[in-house]
Formats: sequence, structure tokens, C-alpha cells
Amino acid sequence: MIDGVFIKDLKYNCDERGRVMEILRNDDKFFTKFGQVYMTTNYPKVVKAWHCHKKQTDFVCCVKGMIKLVLYDMREDSKTYKELMELFIGDFSPKLVVIPHGVYHGWKNIGESESIVISTISEPYNRENPDELRLPYNTEKIPYDWEIVFK
Repeated sequence: MIDGVFIKDLKYNCDERGRVMEILRNDDKFFTKFGQVYMTTNYPKVVKAWHCHKKQTDFVCCVKGMIKLVLYDMREDSKTYKELMELFIGDFSPKLVVIPHGVYHGWKNIGESESIVISTISEPYNRENPDELRLPYNTEKIPYDWEIVFK
């Protein structure tokens, strides 16, 4: 487990009208502050990676489909420096993943239809000066191959 990452197992409450699932509460032990909520989608087999933030904490939840979420700790002062973490979240494994600043992350849609991810972030997006560092999905700086690995 990468230092500072939290995983909250989520559950659906269902009845004859439909379902509801709490994702994030301001009294969750890992909640910092609210900046913005946005939705992003991925088409099947598309990879959105890599990026990290200098200040921002990300709270990521896949609410439709399944994604492979991968995190890599590039914080030189971290006790989990250069540690890699792979999670599968979405329809069959509902989770909220809290990603601290300085941890690179990205995901791949591993389903057969568009995935929908809800991201709550601790800072509002600044269009003039984005709090974002990016690397290409196939960078040699992160030892990860996005292809399917059979274990």
C-alpha cells in the first residue's frame, strides 16, 4: 500500500425504486477539503495516464464499468518511494480511492463499454496554472505495462 493512499469499500443500498451509494462524506477520516467534482469517461481499452499533483488530493470512484487504476509513488521522501499499486474498481468492486499529491496515477477501461469515473478533488481546477504534472502512459520513468497480464 502506498503511503497516504486510502481505499474505502462502497456498497449499494437497493430497493424496488433503485439504488443509492454514498461515495464521500466530509466526516470520512481521510477527507481534507472540497475543491470541485467532475466526471470523466473512458472508451473501452483506453488508457488515461500518467499525472500527479503538487497540492491536490484526488478522490476517485468508478460508477459505471470497470477500470484498472494504477498508482506509482515518485515522492523521494516517501517510505513507499517507487512502490506501484494496482486496483480494479467499478461495477463489480465499488471503491473510493484517495490519492495524495505527488503520487502518479492513471487508469485503463477494462470493460466492454464506456466507463464513468467521478473525481472529487481538494482544489478547484486552475485553467491558467494547472496543478498537474504529466507523463506519457508508456514512459520509462514508471515501470508499468498497461497490457493484460495473466498471473
